[in-house]
Amino acid sequence: MLIAKVLGQVVATVKEPGLGRFTLLLLQDAAGVDPERTTGPAYVAVDLVGAGVGEIVLVAAGGAARIAAGADAPTDRAVVAIADSVVRGGTVTYRKS
Repeated sequence: MLIAKVLGQVVATVKEPGLGRFTLLLLQDAAGVDPERTTGPAYVAVDLVGAGVGEIVLVAAGGAARIAAGADAPTDRAVVAIADSVVRGGTVTYRKS
């Protein structure tokens, strides 16, 4: 799994039928110690948990994303959890406000 920050939503009125029940989120992976800092290209994932803009989330990729989203949803990434806190080396590096 990956840790990422929700940057926004992607709205697509015409999409593959298996994606019809999902909100599509625009994400960017967390960078370094602070999960709120991001790096790399943005990407789209299906939202399985109702995440909002600015939240730190856990993202399943590949086969795990397809299983989580259901066999009829063509996806490579799926948001599977919203982080309440991140602890690294015994130190809280993120806490949801």
